[in-house]
Amino acid sequence: MSKTGLVSNIQKYTIHDGPGIRTEIFFTGCTMRCIWCSNPETIEYRRRLGFYPSKCISRDKCGICAKHCPNPDEHIVFDDDGKVFHVKQTAECADCFACAEACPPRAIKVWGEEYTVERLMDVIEQDRSFYERTGGGVTLSGGETLLQADFAEELLIACKAAGINTCVESALHVPWATAERVLKHADMIITDVKHMDTARHAEITGVGNELIHENIVKTAELCAANGVPLVVRTPIVPSYNADEENIRATGAFLASLPCKLAAYQLLPYRKMGTEKYDSLGDAYPLADYVPPERADWEANLLRLAEMLREEYGLPAVAGSAGKL
Repeated sequence: MSKTGLVSNIQKYTIHDGPGIRTEIFFTGCTMRCIWCSNPETIEYRRRLGFYPSKCISRDKCGICAKHCPNPDEHIVFDDDGKVFHVKQTAECADCFACAEACPPRAIKVWGEEYTVERLMDVIEQDRSFYERTGGGVTLSGGETLLQADFAEELLIACKAAGINTCVESALHVPWATAERVLKHADMIITDVKHMDTARHAEITGVGNELIHENIVKTAELCAANGVPLVVRTPIVPSYNADEENIRATGAFLASLPCKLAAYQLLPYRKMGTEKYDSLGDAYPLADYVPPERADWEANLLRLAEMLREEYGLPAVAGSAGKL
């Protein structure tokens, strides 16, 4: 029987996470809690409800969500204008979601859907012509892809059998045996170095970096043995990991890896995903953070990339653009 997986989103026609035009599958569940995460709906391994008051017609004019909820007074909260403000999820909601399924304007949305490999392959195959014309394919992302290793492995095997290029994004904060079982099937691997100091790493991601860095070395060995491109990224967040000391330490670490990187991407921090946090009723960890002006961070990224190229011989670029 085919494995099933919990997927939070499927994004078509993406061009940043692997070569060509791609279909990106966002897996649900993550071991980390990065303070700049822009996909909060992928963090917890469960289906969640998001709510969007601006789309709500109001309880007086519609109220269909309340009519379909078995216990609306307990679960559905309306604001003073009668628009859905919050949905209190309890164990009773686990297999229900009737409110979201019935909502005409989609003011209540379900994040997370269970897929079989066959059903997901049907979605992937819809854009085969784009993959063939552009050298694209499928990217598995998250959340953390490797937390659903059985499903990810079977999906990658199915893609390979269908002749579709694959890329796996992972933070690599899992046992190596789990990572290797999945990554050996990928045509490209993308991972992150978020901070070189493990204490600081724990402050900004919720976990230390020892296991991650050990796995990056092992992933580089796997890539060297199999001829698979490895891309490493660092989301550059001023005041958190953008200091030159940390970037130089990162450069030295990456330059010591047993394979040549396809790219080292310095990604600019953008305050993304705030609407998702609001819809889930979660607080955005960097809500009060004011990033520098574009002219400042852009110049800094270009300077750091040039330094990494000249001093460490890394294929460093500012941003995710460029041929992979």
